[in-house]
Amino acid sequence: MQTIDNFNFKGQKVFIRVDFNVPLDEKFNITDDTRIRAAIPTLKKILGDGGSVIIGSHLGRPKGVDSKYSLLHILPRISELLGIPVDFANDCLGQEAVEKSAALQAGQALLLENLRFYAAEEGKPRGLADDASDEEKAAAKKAEKANQKAMAKQLASYATVYVNDAFGTAHRAHASTAIIADYFDADHKLFGYLMQNEIDAVERVLKNTARPFTAIMGGSKVSSKIDIIENLLTKVDNLIIAGGMTYTFTKAMGGKIGNSICEDDKLDLALSLIQKAKDNGVNLVLAVDAKIADQFSNDANTQFVAVDAIPDGWEGLDIGPETEKIFADVIENSKTILWNGPTGVFEFDNFAGGSYAVGKAIVRATQKGAFSLVGGGDSVACVNKFGIADQMSYVSTGGGALLEFIEGKELPGIKAIRGY
Repeated sequence: MQTIDNFNFKGQKVFIRVDFNVPLDEKFNITDDTRIRAAIPTLKKILGDGGSVIIGSHLGRPKGVDSKYSLLHILPRISELLGIPVDFANDCLGQEAVEKSAALQAGQALLLENLRFYAAEEGKPRGLADDASDEEKAAAKKAEKANQKAMAKQLASYATVYVNDAFGTAHRAHASTAIIADYFDADHKLFGYLMQNEIDAVERVLKNTARPFTAIMGGSKVSSKIDIIENLLTKVDNLIIAGGMTYTFTKAMGGKIGNSICEDDKLDLALSLIQKAKDNGVNLVLAVDAKIADQFSNDANTQFVAVDAIPDGWEGLDIGPETEKIFADVIENSKTILWNGPTGVFEFDNFAGGSYAVGKAIVRATQKGAFSLVGGGDSVACVNKFGIADQMSYVSTGGGALLEFIEGKELPGIKAIRGY
C-alpha cells in the first residue's frame, strides 16, 4: 500500500476527501477550525510536490441543497490556512466542477460544494413515504445504491489519485469515503497524514499495547458503550467506569442513587459486565463517592457522599475526591491509556473537577512515558476546555469512527484503501 510520504504527487490531480464538518455560529463564522487545520499538512504535501487538489467534504446533515450548509462559508479559512486562493465549484457534480477540475494546474486547489447535497453520497433514499411498501423501499434502496456508485465514479473521474484524510467519516460507506476507491488502482489510492495518524494511534493502543493498559469510559448510558466495553474487557488491565454509567452499576449492586441518571433495564447487563471483568482478570474500577446536587444546574446546592448512599431528591453530577485519588493512582501507573467520556457534567464548571483530575493524571502518566489516546467528542471537549490537549499523546478527531474502531468493527473508509 502506498504511503503519503513515499508518494510523489508531481503532475497528479488528487481528489482528497477531508472532514471539514466544522461548527459555525449564527453568522456562519467558524467557531472551531481544528478539523480544517488537521488536514492542512496533507494538502500542503500534495501541492508542494507539484500536484493539484480537488477537495471534497460534507458540512452538517442537509436534506438537499441548503445554503446554510454551503462550504462557501469556510472557503476563506481554507485559503488562509493553505496560503493560496482556493477556487470553488458550486455543485460537486455539476458542469462547473467538471470544467474547473480539468483546468487545475500544479499547485492549485479547488473546493467542491457540499457532497451531502446529494442523497447519493450517503446512499440513503430521501423522500420515501413513511407508509411505503417493502417492495417500494427495496426498489428505492437499489436505485440509490446505483446513484451512489455513479456519483463515486464521476468524482473519481476528476482525478488521477485518491487520498482519504477524513477519519471522522471512515465508518461510513459513502460515495466519497469508500465507493470511490474502487475506481483507483492500489498504487493510486492512499491515506492522508491525519487518517494514517488516527489509524496508527488506535492500533498502537489496541494491538501494540504497552502494559498496564487502562481505559476510562465515561458517558451517560451503558447501552451506548456496551460493545466498546465488551471489546475492551478482552484487552485492558484496568477499566475505569465513570460518568452517568456509574449509577447504573451502583444501583445494580444494591446502592441508593437518589435521582441520578440510571438505565433500569440495564441492571442485569451491568452485573454481567462486572462478572466478565472478573472472569478476564480485569480490574474494574468504580466510583466510591460522588459530588451530588439538588438540581441539574451549575448553581445547585452540592455535597459529597458515598456513591451508594445518595439521598432522594439529589443526583450525582461528578465523582468525589476519594474517587479522584483512586482513578488517578490507576492512571498514573499505566503505560497505555484510552480516555473516552468525562466523569461528570463537565460543561458546568461546578462539576468539572473530576474530569480535570482525570485529565491531569493522564498528563502526568504521559510525561512519564505512557501513550495516551483521547477520543470521543466530550473527552476532546474536556482536554480543550482544560488546556491540556497538547499534553496528550494523541487526540482523535473522530467520534463515531473512533468508537467503532475501538469496538473492533471494520471501517469501510479504511478497508477501501488497504483491503482490511
